[in-house]
Amino acid sequence: MEVDILELSDRSAKFVLSGVSTSFANGIRRAMIADVPTLAIEYLNLYENTSVLYDEQLALRLSLIPLVTDLETYVPQAECDCGGEGCPACEVSLTLSAEGPGTVYSRDLISADPKIQPADLNIPIVELKKGQKLVLEAIAHMGYGRDSVKWQAGIACGYKNVPIIEIENCDACGHCITECPKSIMRIEDSKAKVSEDDILKCSLCKLCEQVCDIHAIKIGFDENAFVFTMESDGSYTARDLALNAAGVVKGKAEELLGILDQF
Repeated sequence: MEVDILELSDRSAKFVLSGVSTSFANGIRRAMIADVPTLAIEYLNLYENTSVLYDEQLALRLSLIPLVTDLETYVPQAECDCGGEGCPACEVSLTLSAEGPGTVYSRDLISADPKIQPADLNIPIVELKKGQKLVLEAIAHMGYGRDSVKWQAGIACGYKNVPIIEIENCDACGHCITECPKSIMRIEDSKAKVSEDDILKCSLCKLCEQVCDIHAIKIGFDENAFVFTMESDGSYTARDLALNAAGVVKGKAEELLGILDQF
């Protein structure tokens, strides 16, 4: 297995994963979305709410605010020694106290653990008019994206096979250049060409192949190489999310081997 990183930032990444099967690539994608444990607000203790939002609407908004997650400190509540009752190992408290007029933002949440903060500080929660108040305690638990979207750290995670473009006996008619939606085809040395840097941009739509009257273009793909694109909601950096997803897949494989060894 080989990994070639094309782009990497705090929130997003693009890389080529080669030497693996489709099922393995899809396992990594699913782990990013559903199997990496993440902190999210699960319930509220509301002391005063005179805003325009019902308590339930407010709880929903707060639950979808991404929280920076420390996987070394916290464990999923279902796997905690407290038996799901809630303890410092699986939950963290955030408080909010605001009075109008003004807009309440995610940065107004005060966490009991300085390491656990909203991933984005400028998410609007509610606008308070003069005299309106909002006082609450939010309890965040560790959970999995497969149980609720609020625990889904990976967003826009997907992949495609690495394209293979073969061009032979081209007459340089230029129809493929006009048809290509990615604008990666060009005429060079009296025939159509695609540069090595542009091949990965191919969407495998095969429009260039269909428009070629002499069948000079063939579009295929590598069955064991994939172009991955992924984004994080901010709970983890893109790098940590990918590494944690790989760790989840590895852990499940080891668990399966342990079960099979018993027979």
